Amino acid sequence: MTVPGSAVAQSGDPAQEALAEEAGRRVVALVAAGTRPSSLLTAEGFDRAIAVLAAIGGSTNAIIHLCAVAGRRGLVLPLERFAAAAARVPVIADIAPAGTGLMPDLAAAGGVPAVLALLDDPAAEPRWPLRPLADPVSDAPAFMVVRGNLAPDGAVIKAAAATPGLLRHRGPAVVFHSYAQMRARIDDPDLPVTPDSVLVLAGCGPAGAGMPEWGNIPVPAKLLRQGITDMVRITDGRMSGTGYGTVVLHVAPESAVGGPLSRLRDGDMVTLDAHLGILSVPDGVLDGREPVLPVLADRRGWPVLHRSHVTQAPEGCDYDFLQARTPEQLPFVEPVIGRS
Repeated sequence: MTVPGSAVAQSGDPAQEALAEEAGRRVVALVAAGTRPSSLLTAEGFDRAIAVLAAIGGSTNAIIHLCAVAGRRGLVLPLERFAAAAARVPVIADIAPAGTGLMPDLAAAGGVPAVLALLDDPAAEPRWPLRPLADPVSDAPAFMVVRGNLAPDGAVIKAAAATPGLLRHRGPAVVFHSYAQMRARIDDPDLPVTPDSVLVLAGCGPAGAGMPEWGNIPVPAKLLRQGITDMVRITDGRMSGTGYGTVVLHVAPESAVGGPLSRLRDGDMVTLDAHLGILSVPDGVLDGREPVLPVLADRRGWPVLHRSHVTQAPEGCDYDFLQARTPEQLPFVEPVIGRS
């Protein structure tokens, strides 16, 4: 949906002015031709976008965005579609956090058009930071998807930016039921945490907190002093696309609507097997527990509308009344007021 070559243009690049003018010309031409965005947002187009996302080891935020855009189009993108693409398309962009380069390096190599050209012709000669499909940046796929009794509707892991040995892990949970609680406790010398612990941050999903980028929970100070730089972390929130670590993100349903993380407690044994797609605790552990839910001060107005209508992460954290019910549903209806 952007002018080719503009997606990774660096802020302040002199080319942005020309790209903006070209975008304006194209928009006017598309309107004049009667071309609607819905004609461009096809199932095949989304598959191509997912393949590019996997190839560049892109942000997990883009998974949410693509699901939201698809919902406006009346299409559904199951999380397994992202996992399948990542299993098929290796990470070939040697840029952070999975690689060594930066986004300006990708722009200099031709940006998204260069990635698409390489996907279409694996024999093409790429320019660094792009690498041949046969010589990827990482043996791990860009993304993995897990489900289980801690994430019945799914969660995602940026596997290419994770510690390989932690993608299969079992350890006791250390649970924070809000961001404030996490910040208050994380560096407490008495925090019952070891390198094997699984840090859990709940209450950060779309309804509970607006889905902020709080998910990359810091490693506790006392473990940092021991040389520990990564741990398994689980959250119903997001993290920055530049974040690194073994972080299970976008757990759905979220804690604030009574999802399983709201019933998780310190010491519960959590099993993560990203290769098998599992995130769970032993059967029965969560049964009968009262959920820890956020204290809601707002009883009416916009916050209540938001909580009532925002969708969960696998649906894009969009408002349900903005989603199309079918691919044929128009995004708006001509008003009848004033018709003769």
